[in-house]
Amino acid sequence: MTIIQEKAGKFLAAHGMAAEAVNLRENADVFIGEMERGLKGEESSLFMIPTYISIDKQIPAGERIIVVDAGGTNFRVATVVFDEKGNASIDDFNNYPMPGTQGEITIEEFFDTAAEYLEPVIDKSDKIGFCFSYPTEIYPNRDGRLIRFVKEVKVKGSEGAFIGKGLLEAVKARGHQEKKSIVLVNDAVTTLIGGKAACPDRQFDSYIGFIWGTGTNTCYMEQTRRITKLGSAADIDGTMLINVESGGYAKAPRGDLDAGFDATTVNPGGYMFEKMISGAYQGGMVRTVLVQAAKEGLFTAETGKRIAALESLSSKEIDDFLFRPYGENALAHCCGGVEEDCQTLYYLIDGLMERAARFVAFNLAAVMLKTGKGANPCRPVCVTMDGSTYYKSKLCKDKLSAYTKSFLNEELGLYCEFIKAENPNLIGAAIAGLLNA
Repeated sequence: MTIIQEKAGKFLAAHGMAAEAVNLRENADVFIGEMERGLKGEESSLFMIPTYISIDKQIPAGERIIVVDAGGTNFRVATVVFDEKGNASIDDFNNYPMPGTQGEITIEEFFDTAAEYLEPVIDKSDKIGFCFSYPTEIYPNRDGRLIRFVKEVKVKGSEGAFIGKGLLEAVKARGHQEKKSIVLVNDAVTTLIGGKAACPDRQFDSYIGFIWGTGTNTCYMEQTRRITKLGSAADIDGTMLINVESGGYAKAPRGDLDAGFDATTVNPGGYMFEKMISGAYQGGMVRTVLVQAAKEGLFTAETGKRIAALESLSSKEIDDFLFRPYGENALAHCCGGVEEDCQTLYYLIDGLMERAARFVAFNLAAVMLKTGKGANPCRPVCVTMDGSTYYKSKLCKDKLSAYTKSFLNEELGLYCEFIKAENPNLIGAAIAGLLNA
């Protein structure tokens, strides 16, 4: 370890943010405890939302369905139809800005904008599969009551709104009176479904959908009898997909700078796990750390001044620096070519990414330990990963791979395989809508 690396490490440790201080097994066990409390309906930072979604039936061939994907920045609309072999054809695709990301709007404006986006395809099917990537309590009719918007989406009066009902009413208000059915699912749920559909000939022990992008979330297959908060419905044999809402996990270790950054967000105290690992908050978190490091003299005076002057920082700007620390980008400019400052900045970011990878590792381990799946390397758990932080970050994917080997494989004797599915949200929403309408 170099002197510069040691200096950066000591700074993170002093602020309670050192990756090596995160005990993976202990944190996995705490995570499991929160999962179990959530399944019982007890107080927990993990909502453990039953989806009422089954994916065991045959996908109907030749039946077209409207699909919607409302994510952190985009609102995508298309139609999907499957052939006899289960291959999906995505047609009528359009990409729009997510309502509420370009200034605060009302819930009525949200639904009206969404209905406007749907108008070009609304007459092409009476079924809608809606991937809605925000904390939502799903009801047995597969509509969902919004808990809250996150990812800096601002919609006034939205908490408690039924998303499917509100959208269908807005569609009718625009003159479309035909009866429509809607199935609401989360992006982690569609990621799991899309991944399962992408590997029909593989033998996996179970399936996990994991989002590591603008936000983060986890979906997995749970024995229905273990979802005791369902009451008598828990007596049904089989499995049900559970939307963990893992971004809301509140028991991960965090430091004073985590708390300081959290206080600057639109929902202080909420979704703390997401704020420590996901792309939407990565820039703000890194900026908070760099500004404090500059105050404590880790950089030369001129570099410190330029860092303090940064009004904002994005995850893309962070990766621009990691790939080109001497290139034309905001953080390289801050360093002004000073070698020690470049390295200090790199090691601070690297330390935060290392911690994020450890958090994801114990999250995945908790699900596998909880379900007892993945002990046979010939039948690993299929983990469908989706999200820009995992696929585009210079550091995160490789760091998670290292913990998969050292922690899951070697320490726990658990095995998983990471796969990437094409258009999992659209295809997963289509399958959920066709099989559960």
